[in-house]
Amino acid sequence: MGKVTGFLEYERLEEGYEPVQLRLKNWQEFVIGLNAEQAKQQGARCMDCGTPFCTSGCPVNNIIPDFNDLVYRGSAADWAAAIEVLHQTNNFPEFTGRVCPAPCEAACTLNINDDAVGIKSIEHAIIDRAWAEGWVKPKPAAVKTGRKVAVVGSGPAGLAAAQQLARAGHAVTLFEKNSRIGGLLRYGIPDFKMEKSHIDRRIEQMKAEGVLFRPGVLVGTLVGKDGKEPKVTSDAKETVSAEQLRAEFDAVLLTGGAEASRDLPVPGRELDGVHFAMEFLPHQNKVVAGDKLPSGSSGSSAASAASAKRGQIMATGKHVIVIGGGDTGSDCVGTSNRHGAASVTQFELMPMPPEQEDKPLVWPYWPVKLRTSSSHEEGCDRTFAIATKEFIAASDKKGKEKGRVGALKTVQVQWQAGKMIEVAGTEKEWKADLVLLAMGFVGPVGAVLEAFNVEKDGRGNAKAHTEAEGGYRTNVDKVFAAGDMRRGQSLVVWAIREGRQAARAVDEYLMGSSTLPR
Repeated sequence: MGKVTGFLEYERLEEGYEPVQLRLKNWQEFVIGLNAEQAKQQGARCMDCGTPFCTSGCPVNNIIPDFNDLVYRGSAADWAAAIEVLHQTNNFPEFTGRVCPAPCEAACTLNINDDAVGIKSIEHAIIDRAWAEGWVKPKPAAVKTGRKVAVVGSGPAGLAAAQQLARAGHAVTLFEKNSRIGGLLRYGIPDFKMEKSHIDRRIEQMKAEGVLFRPGVLVGTLVGKDGKEPKVTSDAKETVSAEQLRAEFDAVLLTGGAEASRDLPVPGRELDGVHFAMEFLPHQNKVVAGDKLPSGSSGSSAASAASAKRGQIMATGKHVIVIGGGDTGSDCVGTSNRHGAASVTQFELMPMPPEQEDKPLVWPYWPVKLRTSSSHEEGCDRTFAIATKEFIAASDKKGKEKGRVGALKTVQVQWQAGKMIEVAGTEKEWKADLVLLAMGFVGPVGAVLEAFNVEKDGRGNAKAHTEAEGGYRTNVDKVFAAGDMRRGQSLVVWAIREGRQAARAVDEYLMGSSTLPR
């Protein structure tokens, strides 16, 4: 529980950032983590609250008071014990310690009338020290079961499931359609938020535990029954059919991400320079990794395809407008600033939320409040309650349209009884050389589910419940689904939870019972 009076003696201490002018010059992480003494002080703030709401607020149910107390105690043995506690519930705390929004802190009892314990920063400190000290080691199974499991999709859900199943003794093969393992961790999260060396370390650990990785392999197809192919990142060199997987493996777990981006079908959408965020962000991650960009894969029109052949989508010197106010939009802002954009503006359809939540009303749940990210602080104009009506083509001096975006037209909106109402007289035209659509994701690639004949729910996700008995099983024999493939767009920490729980479900299906944690 930390120190009995710690929450009265110590203030919350935030992790630091490198100065903006320095961090904009590279693609490296810039968060300055807590040192051992600072982490000890923050651990001391964990109070004897009786019912640790932080644990239930955390999707993986991290045993937060225990590792806070161990960090407060402070010996090397205590820190080594802290990573063991953390790994009991979370396979990859280096991911969540960097990119999780920390719903555990919103649920912290201290957060009722004070600043919450810095749980995320303590988690970050524990796992970084554990790697530095060599405490993170492979844990191969002592006994092999002889069962073969295919995991399709190498994001956080697939990685967590594969590791758990390998440790249970199964022969696990993890399939990924891109050339590198990691899914949206690899291609959706910028390196300045999470460097990909963290994924690579885990891959080596999992290889030592017996997981076989097969990157560059597309399972099924990306082309749906309607004949359309979604704009998703894929550089697969090989294709394996759903029938092959079901024939060769004793169980198949589908853990692909929610990659189908929400579109904005307004006039001018076909213009060059209007891109999904998940066309823009993977480009930069591939460049940082030293990968060659695929030709003609980044646009929504012939003009876009032509520009892709000339190289990556760049914001350099451009007036950039990001449509969508969430984390993906924030990532586009940070990436555009590092490109050297002339200006960056972010639109949000909803009204501006309050700067401070009504804690007595919402605690211990996740509050709606204004959140300003490190990318916003690097330079961004934010506009709320605004809708885009049209993308306008740029013209040359003779008035001839160039086939690329040059501006967009908007209108302010109000929300009345849950309905969006345009405000008369608020139309405005904005200069825009690059428009990035970051309005969320509508679900997984439907063609993959169709290839397995998996039934979908009303939102297009794989239909499967999460109860202890029969959880994560689809309507197709020996085919399971977890993560965004089952629940839709969500957090990394929720994906890890579902991957772990699905691994137990698969293990029970194969062996009749399971010792894996749920």
